[in-house]
Amino acid sequence: MRWLRSTSNRTFVLWPILLFSAEAAFQQGLPRIQLWALPLLAWGYLQYRLVGNYRLREGGGGPGVSIPPERLVTAGPYRYCRNPMYVGHLIFLAGLAFALDSWLAAAVFAFHAVWFHRRVRDDETRLAALFGDPYRDYLARVKRWIPGLL
Repeated sequence: MRWLRSTSNRTFVLWPILLFSAEAAFQQGLPRIQLWALPLLAWGYLQYRLVGNYRLREGGGGPGVSIPPERLVTAGPYRYCRNPMYVGHLIFLAGLAFALDSWLAAAVFAFHAVWFHRRVRDDETRLAALFGDPYRDYLARVKRWIPGLL
């Protein structure tokens, strides 16, 4: 049960297995895979993993949100986007939907886009309380999701 509480375990292990299995059942055999979409899976996972390592090294704390960072991280990938690890999850899930050419996987992606947005708002409240004005200045300077847009 503890394993399931990990967002990364669900995104990068559980959802691919469940969606691949569902598509196998729907298609009555091995699902067709859109090979052009596989680089999105690699990109999303690598972005999550590499940015996560950077955040742990620069900010301290623990993996996930249960152990907050000890230092505010505003450099590296965080100078362009406030949530590059969550963006990695979303890129991976989008890649999964494209790779499986699956409406079900697209629905899982859409659900997670909303879920991560809500989670980010909670994270931002906690981080503003933890880091105060320097964090609020960061919020005003750096976009939440897409550099220069959102």
